[in-house]
Amino acid sequence: MIEIKLGGDDNIEHGAKTLKKLKDTIDTDRMKEPVFMMVLVGKGKYVYRRDDGVYFVPITCLKD
Repeated sequence: MIEIKLGGDDNIEHGAKTLKKLKDTIDTDRMKEPVFMMVLVGKGKYVYRRDDGVYFVPITCLKD
């Protein structure tokens, strides 16, 4: 699952919360759990995985 945000710590936190909330609504008896959760942002220097399992990915890291 991917949430797209333009940036800012509050927006990134909101995106991660939204992803976790959506994940909790998935009926895992009918479909598989998401493989990953990612907040795609406009700015940043590197990709990292937060303690809650949500990836933070700046769009500039997707080139090449």
